[in-house]
Amino acid sequence: MKTQSQILVILFCFIASFVNAQNDKKLDSLSNVYRSLNNDTTKVRILGDLYNATLYNDVEKAKTFALERISLSKKLNFEDGLAAGYYDLGGYYKNTFTNDSARFYFNKALEIYKKHDNVKKIVSINYSNAILEMEVGNYDKALDITNSNIEIRKALKDTLGLAIEYVFRSGINENKGRFKLAYEDVLSALKLYDQLDEPIRKADAFNSLGSLEAISKNHENSIAYGKQALEIYKEHNDKLFEALTSNAIGQSYITLEKSEEAKPYLINSIALSKEMKALVLEGAATRNLGRVYMAEGNTSEGLSLLEKAIEIHRASERPIALIRSLAYASDAYNNIERPNDAMAHLNEAIGMIASENQTSQWHNLYEGRSKSWEILGNYKNALEDHKTFQVLKDSVFNKEKVQQIEELKTIYETEKKEQQIALQEKEITVLEQDAKISNLQKLLLAGLLLLSLIGFYGIRQKLKRNNLEKEMVDAELAFKKKELTTHALHLAKKNEVLEDLKQKAEHLKESETSKGGYQQLIRTINFDLQDDNNWKNFSRYFEEVHKDFNSNVKERFPDVTSNELRLLALLKMNLSSKEIANILNISQEGIKKARYRLRKKLNISSEESLQDIVVSL
Repeated sequence: MKTQSQILVILFCFIASFVNAQNDKKLDSLSNVYRSLNNDTTKVRILGDLYNATLYNDVEKAKTFALERISLSKKLNFEDGLAAGYYDLGGYYKNTFTNDSARFYFNKALEIYKKHDNVKKIVSINYSNAILEMEVGNYDKALDITNSNIEIRKALKDTLGLAIEYVFRSGINENKGRFKLAYEDVLSALKLYDQLDEPIRKADAFNSLGSLEAISKNHENSIAYGKQALEIYKEHNDKLFEALTSNAIGQSYITLEKSEEAKPYLINSIALSKEMKALVLEGAATRNLGRVYMAEGNTSEGLSLLEKAIEIHRASERPIALIRSLAYASDAYNNIERPNDAMAHLNEAIGMIASENQTSQWHNLYEGRSKSWEILGNYKNALEDHKTFQVLKDSVFNKEKVQQIEELKTIYETEKKEQQIALQEKEITVLEQDAKISNLQKLLLAGLLLLSLIGFYGIRQKLKRNNLEKEMVDAELAFKKKELTTHALHLAKKNEVLEDLKQKAEHLKESETSKGGYQQLIRTINFDLQDDNNWKNFSRYFEEVHKDFNSNVKERFPDVTSNELRLLALLKMNLSSKEIANILNISQEGIKKARYRLRKKLNISSEESLQDIVVSL
């Protein structure tokens, strides 16, 4: 049987080397880029890519890249690269289960990232430290770190990081016995992974679901989820998690009493764990393979593997893993009636749980020792250990009840918090809507104000234009009035001069013998005095200054003659009787008579002023 297991190991090593050849192409490409670069920050980043490409398939090579990244960053005084190198080296120690060294380098990286306030990197290191806390059983501390990280990731809108935190918190809740919360977390992670192209991370979620199904004794479902995860890990040459998942699948097959199906998965896990220097995982897979051989009746092979698992876990300095291997080996010894060998392992394990303060969790150890005492015939000690077992079992039962109550309380508080968040989101939405309405109102008010200003400016400009136009019209009117007055005075003066010349000519005519020339001069003067062109020019100027005067007079006093209209126009200009007489070429006495006739025709009483009525027309 030993030869059979060795053949299977060789076979899986061959398969692993074939898959590894596919990954070598990517690694060679990165290596070529790395060699072509000068010593600068780009080269530091390429070392990070090389580390990531080898961490899960050649862990020692990954370590050399991390160390070189640290060295080059120090030479370049590149603090960001130095922090990344420390973080990488911490990751190497975490994956090789050297927790103290891992924590040391994580914290060195953390100091630098805090100095530069790099929140995203700080959260990543907190996540890694939470893993270290969970692995040593500090579940509450791991949970506190993770809950804080989740809130920060939400604020950063880091979907991938949030999904990773949910998967990890699922594992914490699983270890704390809060299985419903664990399911909810891993399902939340899967919903997020559906939005992302992150197959490896989705495989991690399938792995968590498989673990939960195994705890719920749904081993067929557990195996199905495990195989989905395993296919993805193989495709991406993730040897560490391929080893982890293979061991989980093998363990479920053992529970289902399907030894033959379990073997290849466990042998694969052992081979990959050795390659990845994952001692804790190698010991677990070795222990499970020993259980398979014990179930098949191959006692020597089974016990050999169980003892080897104890040696591996003792070397790994992981107490919980060692206690579990001691427990399985003692069960095997009791089953083949070798109580002394069983007792030796049980005493060591019980001593360890006392120092680790985890007595109640390992109550089955007292049941195993009770069975060893019984085989040895020491019934008194058997009864004492059985009583201790029963008390611890009841304590575990009560603890489970408390955990269930705590789980329900946590679910209630989570739902309450989610309701508060939903309410706050609604309030924020309302406030945002109010703000939008307020902004819209402000915009409308601003628009109305702008329109008002534009309107006011337009009106003001129009008023300015109107005032300017009025000023221009007034100026033009004043000019025309001046012209009209000048023309009227000129007309009156001209007629006055002509009349004077006429009288002198008539006087000379009577005193001179040659009367023909004087008669011609008198006729010319009379013609000029009676010339209507002078009056037409005057009328044109008058109409431009006093628009609609003639039409208003005709409308109000239709019987007025053209000569009377002329008199009214001259009265409108407020000319003296002498000036009017000269313009109309009649005597001042004639003007008085004309005014009298006009008053009578216009039906103006003696108390009324002709001048005022004319001005008002």
